[in-house]
Formats: sequence, C-alpha cells, structure tokens
Amino acid sequence: MDLIKVTNAIYIDDYKIEITFNDGLKNIIDLKNQLWGEVFEPLKNLTFFRNFSLNPFTIEWENGADFAPEFLYEIAKKK
Repeated sequence: MDLIKVTNAIYIDDYKIEITFNDGLKNIIDLKNQLWGEVFEPLKNLTFFRNFSLNPFTIEWENGADFAPEFLYEIAKKK
C-alpha cells in the first residue's frame, strides 16, 4: 500500500468533515476534540475551521495547521 493521502474533503457542519482517502475509504470525521495546542486554537472558530484546503497529502489551514493523513485515517476507520 502506498502512503495514505487525503484525496477529497468536504465541510459538513460543526467540526465535521467528510474525508476521502486514496484507498477509497470515505467517512465523516469530527475534529472537535482534536483542536488543542497553539496551532489548532484558531480552528475553534468555525468560520476559520471551514476554510481549509487540500494539499497533496492532507487538509490544511491558512495558519499552517494540518493533521497527518494517517491520523485522520485512523479516526475514519473507527467509524
């Protein structure tokens, strides 16, 4: 298996994002309880949270915050 990558991400509501991975796994993950630490503090503002983008590997925000695709994958698999 190649490295896990996020291939698509759609904002759903609150702190939920539907994420699709390069192996076909697709699930809605809730990041509300993952927003701790200095770099993630601004993401508690939903207006800021909604404005993520997709880089070649994962989702990221303007302030440099991102989540490792493997981390997101583990959350998505548990659903």
